[in-house]
Amino acid sequence: MSSEIPLGRLHARRLREMYRSAGWPCCDSIEVELLAAGLLERVRTAHGHETLRVTDAGIARIAGTLVDNRAVMTAHEALVERVAREMTRAGRIAWRGLALRARIAGATPQDPPRWCIAMPDVFSIRNTSVEAYAHPVVHEIKVRRADLLSDLKKPDKRAAYLDLGGECWYVLGCDARGRPIATADEIPPECGVLLAKPAGGPLVVLRPAQHRALPRLPFPVWMALAKAQPVPGFDEGVQGLLNGEAEG
Repeated sequence: MSSEIPLGRLHARRLREMYRSAGWPCCDSIEVELLAAGLLERVRTAHGHETLRVTDAGIARIAGTLVDNRAVMTAHEALVERVAREMTRAGRIAWRGLALRARIAGATPQDPPRWCIAMPDVFSIRNTSVEAYAHPVVHEIKVRRADLLSDLKKPDKRAAYLDLGGECWYVLGCDARGRPIATADEIPPECGVLLAKPAGGPLVVLRPAQHRALPRLPFPVWMALAKAQPVPGFDEGVQGLLNGEAEG
């Protein structure tokens, strides 16, 4: 029976929630499908109350989704690291996992601007002491098509990235067959597109990003950068010259 019912991420999430909870039913279509698939079962208490319990098959299904999620996260983290290293090799200072305050337009033209927290996968600036030359850039990493399509439905998230960076890039991974998870035409035109080939090597530019001149980075962004640890490896030999000793 389970092979006849298409089960997706909502079903997997409900299974995990049911496993962690007391099992009180919601009586919706998700539970009906999980019951029909044999991943949940009804249990009646001595007082006549009916609860739901995850079956052995359901637990096996949860374990399988956890393995898949870890594999996707590992691939995502590996590509984030690769992009960050590419930025340092290009003479930039890069950070991963920042939470930055960004300003986006109101819901309507008459509404005031809104503030939100943006969390770009990679945020980088030039290695410069001149603020006007910082040239902040945002890279958003996607290794799974479903995740990309979901992200593209969030214009506020993209607007926040564009508020923070003079350029915003989507970095696309490839699927299990080595095919790109999307084409450049599927990405909004204001964003650049990079392709990370499975074999490694340099990232391939599928479409350049539109460069926007930013007046300056807000002070809270500078504070967040000062408190965070940048990606190591940038100008590793320069620190040796700071002790005042010169060769020769």
